[in-house]
Amino acid sequence: MPERFVSLLAERMRADGATVGVGEVLAAHRALDAVPPAAARGALRTVLCSSRRDLAAFDAAWAALTTSTEPDALLDDLLQTVRAALPRAGIPPNVAKPLEVAASPPLPAAWSAQELLVHKDFSSYTEAERAAARTVLERLARRGARRLSRRTRPTRRRRDVHDLRASIRASLRHGGELIERRWRAPAPRLRSLVLVVDVSGSMAPYARMLLQYVHAAVAARRRVEAYALGTRLTRITRELAGRDPDRALARATEAVVDIGGGTRIGEALATLNRVHGRRLGRGAVVVILSDGWDRGDPDVLAAEMARLRRSAHRLVWLNPLAADPAYEPLTRGMQAALPHTDHLLAGNSLASFEALADLMEGIA
Repeated sequence: MPERFVSLLAERMRADGATVGVGEVLAAHRALDAVPPAAARGALRTVLCSSRRDLAAFDAAWAALTTSTEPDALLDDLLQTVRAALPRAGIPPNVAKPLEVAASPPLPAAWSAQELLVHKDFSSYTEAERAAARTVLERLARRGARRLSRRTRPTRRRRDVHDLRASIRASLRHGGELIERRWRAPAPRLRSLVLVVDVSGSMAPYARMLLQYVHAAVAARRRVEAYALGTRLTRITRELAGRDPDRALARATEAVVDIGGGTRIGEALATLNRVHGRRLGRGAVVVILSDGWDRGDPDVLAAEMARLRRSAHRLVWLNPLAADPAYEPLTRGMQAALPHTDHLLAGNSLASFEALADLMEGIA
């Protein structure tokens, strides 16, 4: 079945209020490759409908696309393929000839409004686009690095830790004979996350979107610490708490007195290590969002980065300038910090934060 049909079908379902994303569209193409033409409708109905209310939208979209007689509705081969997969009784008798080729350019098979913003630079966002990207940032903020905790949970696989209580309860079914043994395994939990956002003047085009991500992380997860970095370090975890992003960002902006000024990354990290070190603990994932422009002493920055790296599980630096393929860390700040950084990513778009989420989920 042509890709254009799947794209138009998903577009009509979205217009009716159905939730059809890129993943569902890609799954639809894989499903069509795995089933015969006669089963195409059932396969598409299965993968494109995620809830009961989506079924009506699918049926209406399918009927509109397979019975339309307008000349610009579908391509010739599309109509022939779809109607070949339908029962003979389902083909309306009033269709006299196949449809003509549409004059409009073909639509992408996996189009959505959010996909247009994935690779767009944050500095070029409009207010409407910032609001649209908020949902994506909230979804990405819920993903993070995990570790095995000391707490255990029941498991069906054989482990070294015996679940004595569950084993005794199971033995009551067999007259007290210990036939079925139960086991427990360490339960995974999210690692602590520390976010340090540069709010200096050079980061002004990106600061609002970065703070939106930090707020989403604080609101969605536990054990998240947030700091604003300028000429000094300001803890903004309490200010960003709450579900209303606009009010949270207003509180954080009011609390940071040096927003839009210079940057002294070394001195700020020294405060993070010495004043907030006990709050951070050990084994956290530390993410610094900065362009690396620093007015302080690079030796101080290198020493504090090394100290922070020894206590952190991973140290990630997001630099919007790194989105340029020709980027080289030429500033004194980045040259001093890079040897102590585990990962350097671009922090200029939703795609870069998607890469950050994938990176953190891959951390064992």
